[in-house]
Amino acid sequence: MSRASTTWLPILVAAGAVALIAALGATLTQLSPWYYGLEQPSWKPSDALFGPAWTAIFLLAGLSAVIGWRVLPLERDRAGMIGLFALNGFFNLLWSFLFFRLQRPDFALYEVPFLWLSIFFLIALLARRSKLAALLLAPYLLWVSFAAVLNYEVVRLNGPFS
Repeated sequence: MSRASTTWLPILVAAGAVALIAALGATLTQLSPWYYGLEQPSWKPSDALFGPAWTAIFLLAGLSAVIGWRVLPLERDRAGMIGLFALNGFFNLLWSFLFFRLQRPDFALYEVPFLWLSIFFLIALLARRSKLAALLLAPYLLWVSFAAVLNYEVVRLNGPFS
């Protein structure tokens, strides 16, 4: 593999993966009359904040993946990182599907620990070789933690769901 391809490959793969997950997530996130009819806690941020927050989180995650690719010396470590990012993308999309498409915030709440752990394990893997790559995922972990509390409040205020 040429030097140019090893330089650009992780950037192109990360950018493509981030764009795909973001686009699929946006497609799954429908702010429908059902959503607007949910009682929300008074401290919930404006819906307009969520798009920029997720954009920043996805950009930081993509950068973390590129750094991780470059600092993980063994192919099996890189494969493990890619697998964890893929699993995280799956859990991220699954949450949106459960909450918005199935209109089951309760199911989404049960899924949150898996999403949270997928981020935690990425941070743990990356921290061994690059504190920066791990730190770039910290806002994601914090945002999902905040979103989990918000999800809990939506379930508490509106449940049971059927």
